[in-house]
Order: sequence, then C-alpha cells, then structure tokens
Amino acid sequence: MSTPTKNNQESRLDLSKWAGLPNKLIAIGLVTVVLGLVVPAWHKTFAYSYLTAFMFFLSLMLGSLFLVLVHHLFDSYWIVPIRRFLEHLSCAIPVMAVLFIPIALFAGSIYPWMSVDGHDHALDVKRAMYNPWSFYIMSAALFGVWYWLSNGLRSASLEQDRSGAASCTVTMRRYAAVGIFIFAITLTLAAFYWMKALEYQWFSTMYGVYYFAGSVWVTLATTYVIALVLKNTGHLAPIIQKGTFKDIGTLFFAFTVFYAYIHFSQYFLIWNAAIPEETFWYVKRENGVWWSVGMLIIFGHFFVPFLSLLRIDAKHCLPVMVPMVVWAWLMHYADMSFNIKPVHNPDGSGISFGSLVLSLGTMAGMAGLLGKWFLKEFLAHPPFPQRDPRVAETVGVYVEPVSASSSRGSGQ
Repeated sequence: MSTPTKNNQESRLDLSKWAGLPNKLIAIGLVTVVLGLVVPAWHKTFAYSYLTAFMFFLSLMLGSLFLVLVHHLFDSYWIVPIRRFLEHLSCAIPVMAVLFIPIALFAGSIYPWMSVDGHDHALDVKRAMYNPWSFYIMSAALFGVWYWLSNGLRSASLEQDRSGAASCTVTMRRYAAVGIFIFAITLTLAAFYWMKALEYQWFSTMYGVYYFAGSVWVTLATTYVIALVLKNTGHLAPIIQKGTFKDIGTLFFAFTVFYAYIHFSQYFLIWNAAIPEETFWYVKRENGVWWSVGMLIIFGHFFVPFLSLLRIDAKHCLPVMVPMVVWAWLMHYADMSFNIKPVHNPDGSGISFGSLVLSLGTMAGMAGLLGKWFLKEFLAHPPFPQRDPRVAETVGVYVEPVSASSSRGSGQ
C-alpha cells in the first residue's frame, strides 16, 4: 500500500485548494442569520428557511449512515471504496446537533402546536408526543443515538486500519444488525417531530418511509459526485473502479422508483379515503406556487431521472450523471420546501425576495460548515479502508485462501 499512500499525500495538496470555499459559504450563512434576526418582517421566513435547509442536510447524514449499515449487513464489497467518506458524513451528527439549536430556540414560533391555548381535539389525542418536554428530550435523544451508532461504526473501521483484526469486521456487523432497527425508528421519529409536527392535525403512516426514500436518493447522488472528485484528486484512484459508479447509479435509479412509489402511495391512500384530517395537507399544497412545486416534484423527481437512467451505460456517463446530481439536489430541496414552507405561506403567494435570499443563505451556511467538517475529517484519516477483508475483491484481485494453498502443499 506504499504507492497509494504516496499518491494520497500528493493529492491532498489538490484537495486542500477547496479549503477556502467552506469559509466563504459560512460567511454567507452568518450574514443570512443576522438579516433573518434583524429584519422583523423576515423572522418567520428565516425560521422556516432554516428548518428546510436543516432537514435537507440531515437527509445526507442519515442517508450516509444507512449506506454504511447496508454495507455491513449484506457484505456488499462494492461499497468498500466509498465507505470511509460515508462514515465521515454520517459522523457529522455533532455539527447537525449544533445547527439544531436555533430550531430548538425558535420552536415556539415554528411549530403551531406549541402555542395552542385551550382545548384542541386534534392535539389532545397526540399530546403525549407533541408537548415541549417530549420534543426537547426526544430531539436530544435522537442526536445521542445517531452519534453512538455512527461513531461506533467508524471507530471500528479506523481500528481495523491500524490492527487489521477480523474482530473489527464482526463488531461493525453487530452494530449494523442492531443499528438498522434503531435507524428506522429514529429516522421516523425525526421526520414526525421536526417536519410532520408542523401540521399536527395531519395523519400519515408512511411519512417516515417517505423521508427515508428521499434522503437515501439525494445521498446516492451526492455520493456519486464525491466519489468522482476523490478519484480525480487521486485519493480513491487506487481502489475505485468504473463498476463502482455504475453500482451507485443503479441504486440511485432504484431509489428514484422507490421514492415515487412511496409518495404516490401516500397521496393515493389519502385521496381515496377522502378524510378531512388527511386531505387538507394536500389541498393546502394546491394553492398558488405550491401547485407548480408539486408538479415539479412529480415530473422532476421521478420522470426526469427515471428516463435519463434507463440505459445501463448512463450510470457511468458523466455528461448524464453530473447534471443529474445537481438536479437531484434541486429536487430534494423542492421536496423539503413542499413539506415545510406551506405552513408559513399557505396561500402560495409566490417566492419573495426575502425568502429567496434566506433560503440560499441558510443552505450556503450549512453547506460551508458541513463541508469544513468533512474536509477536516477526511484529510485526518486514510481515504479508504486499508485492511478491510474485501479490499482485494473490490479491485478485482483474487486472493487464494490459506486453506486451499495449504492443502495443495500437503498433497505435494
């Protein structure tokens, strides 16, 4: 592994050129926060723009954690080249916890149920879940569980780099076996507490899966472009293969269909039942600009990527995939906006200048902070698992089992 290490050290100089970009994005984010707090007319708009950006980037953290869990559950060797940076992304939970502080501080103005006085039947039946104590305690618990799970997996992975012990693989598989159930429960609770709770009257049993499908979808798009960049800088050049990109693209295609299936199923069941406690959520999103956003999600979130990726060779065709990655980011942000912002703008009166500035600013600030964290963590550790037992298989090298060579030797 001496030659790859040398290449990694040389390529780090190239990657370090990106170090200044996160600082600029953080500066834009800080200016946005000041504007959102200083301009009285922008207070509410800032709060919902901030929550939208937060749920967008939380998708990337949780989607990365899911891919790491799947890798260990199914022994999927093709994820080995990209596992290390997925581990770093999933371990950005402390940064997300810090970014959650403004949401916790302004929760009273963000979530309508926190300011309901008197009797409200729709809230009374959910009072055990939607009350301030439950909200804050559960929020802290979610970040704690994610921190334990993501850091446990990465710590065992880094320990294997140092020791090469097979016990590290066993440890990671045990984390994954338990963690996949914990992941499903905690992601659902996060979606219910931080997004669905915006309209507490609404009922949907599919909302957690809906957020999960969109999260993994946008994470796979992000994974594709990060892997491409790290291959070009040389960090992953020794291990990543052309087939890796095809596999990422194939899974991205699969989650395109899965997301569409979940979103359509939720809409169809609510439309078919025609219960006012459920239909009002979609009726509100047929007003004004939200109708256009809904149509954009239908065609842009499904038909565009579905038709673009039908051909098998499209998955490793950069003129197709790179624009598709950018498109996926735009569609996922539109999806998060469709879920969150109609609470503040129910009549869909249009996108104001303030809303545009605050939306772009909050996204830039969080992207800068998380990008700075990612670069720091990535450059501080080996770029890919060094002693994972599946590394040879990943690069297409056959390593003869010791038992086989021993038996031949004894036969001679």
